[in-house]
Amino acid sequence: MLRAEGYTERALFIIDKKGFIRYIDIHNIDLQPDNEELRQALRRIDPEAAAREPKETPPGPVELPHGGIVMYCTSWCPDCKRARAWLKARSLEYTEVDINAVPGVAAQVRKWAGGSLATPTFDIDGRILVEFDEQKLTEMLKKDLSI
Repeated sequence: MLRAEGYTERALFIIDKKGFIRYIDIHNIDLQPDNEELRQALRRIDPEAAAREPKETPPGPVELPHGGIVMYCTSWCPDCKRARAWLKARSLEYTEVDINAVPGVAAQVRKWAGGSLATPTFDIDGRILVEFDEQKLTEMLKKDLSI
């Protein structure tokens, strides 16, 4: 959505069968919407469709990579793109995990981030850093990887 001020924001609209806008969610372009909140809105708007939803089974334990730098991210996140470039510029090897591609990973990131789905989130030898902060990441890597 383009604002009159010239910047864009992420906008999600749910339009009912009669063409009426029933739900609007507008927030910063860099933030991913809460999918469960959207599902709940859809269920309220179309209870018949909600009744046809397949029942999900909760995922089992998530097997996460361990050791070194692990970056939990998405392909579209601007901060994830900056973090990749930052790591590459320093020739730092890392493991990348797409939070949308691996079942259960998004839930783990939410636990680390106090309920938010914050990307990128880093696991550096068991220490968690939520979001890309160059200074904090540098400090963690100096201690763990001697950069």
